[in-house]
Amino acid sequence: MTDVPDRLVSALADRYAVECLLGTGGMASVYLAEDSRHHRKVAIKVLRDDFAAELGSERFLREIAIVARLNHPNILSLYDSGEANGLLYFVMPYIEGESLRNKLEREPQLPLDEAVDIGLEIADALQYAHSQKVIHRDIKPGNILLAAGHAVVTDFGIALAARIGERVTGEGVYVGTPQYMSPEQAAAEMDIDGRSDMYSLACVIYEMLLGQPPFGGLNARAIIARHITDPVPPIRTVRPEVGTAVERAITRALAKEPVDRFSSLREFADALARRSDSGTIESPKKSIAVLAFANMSADPDNEYLSDGLSDEIINALTKIEDFNVVARTSAFAFKESKEDIRTIGQRLNVRSVLEGSVRRMGNQLRVTAQLINVENGYHLWSERYDREMEDVFAIQDEIAENVASALEVVLSEDEKRAIQKVPTEDVQAYDHYLRGRQLFYEFRKKSLEYACAMFNKAIHIDPNYALAHAGVADCCSFLYMYWGAHQEDLDRAEEASRKALELDADLAEAHASYGLAVSLSKRYEDARREFQTAIALNPNLFEPYYFDARARFQNGEFEEAARLFERAAAVRDDYQAHFFAAQSYAALGRESEATATYQKALDTTQQHLDLSPGDARAVTIGAVSLCRLGNRREGLEWAERAVTIDPEDAGVSYNVACLFALEGLTDEAIHYLDLSVKGGFWHREWAEKDPDLDSLRDDPRFKELLQG
Repeated sequence: MTDVPDRLVSALADRYAVECLLGTGGMASVYLAEDSRHHRKVAIKVLRDDFAAELGSERFLREIAIVARLNHPNILSLYDSGEANGLLYFVMPYIEGESLRNKLEREPQLPLDEAVDIGLEIADALQYAHSQKVIHRDIKPGNILLAAGHAVVTDFGIALAARIGERVTGEGVYVGTPQYMSPEQAAAEMDIDGRSDMYSLACVIYEMLLGQPPFGGLNARAIIARHITDPVPPIRTVRPEVGTAVERAITRALAKEPVDRFSSLREFADALARRSDSGTIESPKKSIAVLAFANMSADPDNEYLSDGLSDEIINALTKIEDFNVVARTSAFAFKESKEDIRTIGQRLNVRSVLEGSVRRMGNQLRVTAQLINVENGYHLWSERYDREMEDVFAIQDEIAENVASALEVVLSEDEKRAIQKVPTEDVQAYDHYLRGRQLFYEFRKKSLEYACAMFNKAIHIDPNYALAHAGVADCCSFLYMYWGAHQEDLDRAEEASRKALELDADLAEAHASYGLAVSLSKRYEDARREFQTAIALNPNLFEPYYFDARARFQNGEFEEAARLFERAAAVRDDYQAHFFAAQSYAALGRESEATATYQKALDTTQQHLDLSPGDARAVTIGAVSLCRLGNRREGLEWAERAVTIDPEDAGVSYNVACLFALEGLTDEAIHYLDLSVKGGFWHREWAEKDPDLDSLRDDPRFKELLQG
């Protein structure tokens, strides 16, 4: 018994014959012993001295008495506890079996049914414990035993005894394990509840399915930071056989805020149990998708108006705190879709869908809107507006407020003001602005130039139109970034964004535009301050996350870039944000996350191309994603398709060059990079950091391009 301290043997000699050490953890050691009174094998857990001293025997015995009342088939019973020779200990049954940790070391990814069955048994045990006012606080594979085909949760004793989550002496260990720790527990919040255990269990189930917890890192601090800030890496992109219901259940249980998780372990278990369901779990009550309104005008060019009105309603609804609003990109993917509205709502995982139409006849405007309950297809509210164009802002406001009322949302005074805020008093200026925004979304050099001209026309009509000034700034910033890096474009971007801020200091878009402009001037601290201000003013705005992420990528801050690209993608399901997040993971060497995110980028790109098949840039991003995912033949076919769509686009040339570099086709890569430079699409600092070009670093021709 060389591994058993004499102090322990003598302390327990009157009742237990300690035989050997079974294992040691951060807070205790476990020994195998014979219970001489009942002639049975037991496991005795002895707290580490420093941890025992911090707890104190009185508190330990008081708290452990609560655990002793737990009686559930999936919870390891507590036989005994006490203090002897200064040691604090408790006694449990010795179970013939293995821990889930040992099983996962042999078999990193479990079959779906086995993983879900284990998760359901743990959820049942935790639901019971929570009903007894006991929170575990340290759910992890090492605290789950597998015996006789069932899962048994262990270690309620230590977890409850240390329930205030304080720091203990010695090595400064927190109660809990970083890979499975909820954000609120990581932040050392005092009033955690059962939803913290739910989060930890979701981490365990995630690991059973994918072979690793959702968040990893080089050290505990890095892991904890990712729990607090990073979105959940998708499951089905790595294991497509996992049903949508299971993925969504786990993702919801891993929400950063407890209020966004399931209300109980029972509700979580019910969602998990629908393992073969390819549909969706219950969506938030106040969730909505605003589909692109149909253009019913005789002139098809009026589509900019119907799209713009839909977009403005989305923007208005995102300013309501209690709403979950589907991003424009996802909602507009169903433009002109023939699918049933309930099917669209289910695919977007919302409770309600707003659809409508716009007909313009000269200065007359007819707008119809219908709010539909996805569950039964019934109308919750509908209205027809026959107004003049000058009333378009009032129509948008009324639709947003009526939607809120129909969904039983009480608007605060700030929310009412935000919705009713009119960007310009002039409808003609607004008309030009909408035309400019539609062109801006096309992201081509000519489109950006035309968009800038439209925004300037809006400004000519209404010089105080802050959003139009921000639009000019963004066009000029993008032209500088991708088409020539001309100083006059950068100067115009900074001037226009400053003007937008002068006109409206509370406009989030203006702060984002100014942040982008100054980041291109390498004033990164100023830029980050502006991006943070924009996010504080409107957390649902895509641009500050995305622009900040690009600046950090350019600086080689790949960890932070990945986090911000993911945040941007969470706000708007954007193929570029997913793609650059994947690139950031690849640069960090986190291949499994890169693969999963490239798959997400490909899926989102395909959705975008269903709507805009002529977007050559999107095709090139899809091509690179395909090659990164191992589908070389199809990726190269997509590259040829992109060049065919727009052979003169220097941005397309750059992306095709990246693809050829990835595939080891050096001569072709250098050729297209040269075309990109000659076409004015060249950002040297981005190219210096772009991981897709790594294979070219030692080529003299590439070095010459960088120096040019």
